[in-house]
Amino acid sequence: MRVVVGRIGRAHGIRGDLAVETRTDEPERRFAVGSSVLCRDRELTITASRPHSGKLLVTFAEVPDRTAAEQLHGALLEVEIDPDEVPEDDDAFYDHQLIGLAVQVDGASRGRVLDVLHLPAHDTLLVEVDGRRVQVPFVEALVPEVDLDAGTVTVVDRPGLLNPEEADEVR
Repeated sequence: MRVVVGRIGRAHGIRGDLAVETRTDEPERRFAVGSSVLCRDRELTITASRPHSGKLLVTFAEVPDRTAAEQLHGALLEVEIDPDEVPEDDDAFYDHQLIGLAVQVDGASRGRVLDVLHLPAHDTLLVEVDGRRVQVPFVEALVPEVDLDAGTVTVVDRPGLLNPEEADEVR
């Protein structure tokens, strides 16, 4: 099974370095020197990585110069994992672990998690609730509990979160 660990941004410099937007809680593991990632169905080997302006600058052995780096702009970086593998942190999850979980609100089942959206500010759960698709920011204040064994995710209902018609009027 493949999981996305990053997205390639712009080329940096003339030697083929790439700015990578990480999409993993384990960047030091996934982008360690000597490790490899999959990009457009080819394997890339990491020869260097370092933080730079909120992103990670990564050098790949197979990307010799800026011209080659520019061809990868926007590509996703993936790693192959065992489907039973779980992240090292207790409060981290792979997308495939969350998709399909039952959404619990005040102890009652209200819907299912359809997808996990990786937005710039934070991850967001795309949830089907009462026949509607709504986005729930995947932050502890709104999603206090994920119970993989029970197959549930608890969502705290706030006015307008799960039912847009109940939102406070913005003036």
